[in-house]
Amino acid sequence: MLYGGPDGELGASIRYLSQRYSMPYPELKGLLTDIGVEELGHLEMVGTIVYQLTRKLSPDDPRMGNFAPYFTDHGASVYPAAASGAPWTASYIGVKGDIICDLTEDLAAEQKARVTYDNILRQSDDPDVSDVIRFLREREIIHFQRFGEAIQLAKDKMNQKNVYYMNPVLDR
Repeated sequence: MLYGGPDGELGASIRYLSQRYSMPYPELKGLLTDIGVEELGHLEMVGTIVYQLTRKLSPDDPRMGNFAPYFTDHGASVYPAAASGAPWTASYIGVKGDIICDLTEDLAAEQKARVTYDNILRQSDDPDVSDVIRFLREREIIHFQRFGEAIQLAKDKMNQKNVYYMNPVLDR
């Protein structure tokens, strides 16, 4: 699930807002802050969808199916967990303090979120849910593009002779 799963909005927001502290370039620090805050808004949107879809479920509802163990633990409340039921963990995020490593992690995170949204759209028969998911999917694509631009900007600012684009904070 894109609330608290490994590719979810909770992890994305914490990842970007944590990475911003070690980002040496103000424009990229601002990008991480902006996208991290936007991901918090996405978290709220996904949580709202989950709540609206589950708030009226009861233990005897025929739609309960695989939702029963979750319902037993959390009722109809929204809990940060993957679709498989695994609770959110900080091990879902990557924060290394290396510019290229972190931004590459961010590219992958946005791509994985987009793929998960694609999978949700394949399963959804609710037009209201699908419209929101399509919006969120579009934002993941834009974030992916922005992180691609950020990597190029970071490389331009770093020592171009260095094949690995070492972190200038550590390589003085």
